[in-house]
Amino acid sequence: MVAIPGGTFLMGSPETEEGHTDRESPQHQVSVKSFFMGKYPVTQAQWQAVADLPAVNTKLKANPSRFKGASRPVELVSWYDTVEFCTRLSQKTGRQYRLPSEAEWEYACRAGTATPLHFGETITPELANYDGNYTYGNGIEGKYRKETTSVGSLKVANDFGLYDMHGNVWEWCADHWHDNYEDAPIDGSAWVDEDDNENENDSRLLRGGSWFGNPDYCRSAHRSYADPGGSLSSTFGFRVVCEAAWTP
Repeated sequence: MVAIPGGTFLMGSPETEEGHTDRESPQHQVSVKSFFMGKYPVTQAQWQAVADLPAVNTKLKANPSRFKGASRPVELVSWYDTVEFCTRLSQKTGRQYRLPSEAEWEYACRAGTATPLHFGETITPELANYDGNYTYGNGIEGKYRKETTSVGSLKVANDFGLYDMHGNVWEWCADHWHDNYEDAPIDGSAWVDEDDNENENDSRLLRGGSWFGNPDYCRSAHRSYADPGGSLSSTFGFRVVCEAAWTP
């Protein structure tokens, strides 16, 4: 876990950014409280350890991933699976683990940057795991690995010390999907439609792009979504956050 200091940032992307869509608008200031976040996406070894713990609300497969490897990110997990993981981990440790809000995720990904990606204006397959047959910005074509890579193996971290925020696997967030940021919360909390029971199974947020996707999807502001229960993909993973007190 990495300590993420609180702060205020501009969420979303400007209309001038290559790849910008209306779903990333309007840009708006968000203030985020400090928290801890996983240095890497949850690995298959970590998943198996928690899957062995007693079930709370649902069963978990011990080794669901398509691309096997203890240090590779777990994938083929639904949003509900990740919530169960967090619940079990919280009970075991006595600390409150959960999925990040979409605002927390983007704030942590950007790590103080305003560029399309935390390392700048463009991206190459040496910096992230995505479909290298496609380019973004002034980037060049490169290797398409066609599978996940061990977490942190590309050795590229942002200024907060987080790895794999761009590419490798999409990361589930706590929020329900909304088409744009009109009326979005500005306090860093998850945008969850708790007042409407009909939204219980509505789509949930995914961030960060994947080994299978275009580099455009890896941008800090790019947003996607999927069904929380029925969507199982070898491109879907997650990382956890913890609300433990942070001391500078």
